Formats: sequence, structure tokens, C-alpha cells
Amino acid sequence: MLGLERRRKIMEQLTQDRKVYVADLSRKFQVTEETIRRDLEKLEQQNLLQRNYGGAVLNEHTSEDISFIKRTSINNADKEFIAQKAEYLINDGDTLMVDASTTCLALLQRLKTRNHLTIITNSIRLVNEFVNSSFTIISSGGILRASSYALTGPAACSILEKYYVDLAIISCKGIDRTRGIMESNEPESLIKQAMIKQAKKSILLADYSKFDKTAFIKTCDFAPINYIVTNKEPSAEWLDFFSQHQIKLIY
Repeated sequence: MLGLERRRKIMEQLTQDRKVYVADLSRKFQVTEETIRRDLEKLEQQNLLQRNYGGAVLNEHTSEDISFIKRTSINNADKEFIAQKAEYLINDGDTLMVDASTTCLALLQRLKTRNHLTIITNSIRLVNEFVNSSFTIISSGGILRASSYALTGPAACSILEKYYVDLAIISCKGIDRTRGIMESNEPESLIKQAMIKQAKKSILLADYSKFDKTAFIKTCDFAPINYIVTNKEPSAEWLDFFSQHQIKLIY
């Protein structure tokens, strides 16, 4: 296994477990502990983790705003799983508002063969990625947040408010039964609020690491969310909560 692939898998485990140990990783990947230490050092230099005695912990804060490039290297298998599950919620001819998340990018990759989809997005990455696709793409315009390739601000929200769509598809930084659905920064949180408001139904794509996690700013309560697509069965408390709020859970 190449070092890059090994470090990607280390980040996937760290995102899920919040802590990893050198000895465990050495056995898992069948490499020396010194090799694992070098992997952790490189990941620490990217500000993805913090090394400690015997291992490392995830480097995160409620306001942490991981760049799009870094996010593309985290939880890729989970994103693909979620995208595979979510694609069946989209039909030919649907109009969609889609945020600038890497999970939404993975979903749209699976929708290339669909017919007559209209995509309204604040992501410059999505616009570029699907420039030669059959999608009808409408860009929100707005102020660029370079780290996430996302267009935000009043101009972006104003454009979104002109359209009414079948589905809003968003991601989040954390979800909590009391605090709701949260994001790491206000500009993109406001974009997601606007998308939800303009849609008949809303889909939240959230891998299991987002459950019971607090982020910087609240995007919305659970009331406007119709579907939540994740990669693992949540706890019994979450299952009961979704049932009470009439949210369809897909995993």
C-alpha cells in the first residue's frame, strides 16, 4: 500500500474513532511503527491531527473549517456509500439545490446518467467538474470562500431565492438532538438555510462521525429535513428521535 493511501485510511479511522494508536496502526497496515510515526507527522503538518504519546487525536474545534482539498482525503469510502444510497432519491427531471460539500460532489458523480437534471449550486468545483455533463447548471454567484470553493454572501442568497426546486441536498459539520444541524462557519450556513427554504423537500447527507457532534453555528432544526442519509445505523436514541420527527433515515 502506498503511503498516501495508508494516510487516507488512517484519517478515515481517526475521524471515526477520534484517536488512533501507533502500535495498532503498525499491525493493521503491516509496517513498522516508525513508518506510522512518519505518517502521523505528515498528517499533523497538514493540521489534520495532533500527535500525542503513543498515537494521535483528531485536530478539531467547533469552528474548524477544513479546506475542500483536505476534505476530499477524509472518509472517502463513507462518502461513496452515502452517495450510493442517496442517488435513488433523485429522479429524472428533478431540480436540485446542492451545497459545496465533497459528499454532494460524490453524489453528483453518480447522477451523470440521469436525464434533464437541473443543478443550482454555490460550488465552483461542481460547476467546473460537470461543465461537460448533461446537467443544466445554475451558479449562485457571490463571494468566494477559497478554502471550500463555495460562493456565499447576500448576492448568492438573492439568486437562490429566485428559484423553487424539488430537493435541497446539503451536508453539515455536526448534528445534535438538542442543538439541531450545525455548520463550522456562518456564510455557508446561511446558504444552506436559503436552499432548504426554496425546496419542496430536503436531504441531509451526514456520515456517522457527524452524529452527537457540536459545531460553531446552527443551520436549522430537524423540522425541514425529510431524509437523512448516513453510513451506519445510529443509536436507538437517534432512531427513536428520527421516528418522532418523521424523518426517513437511509443507511
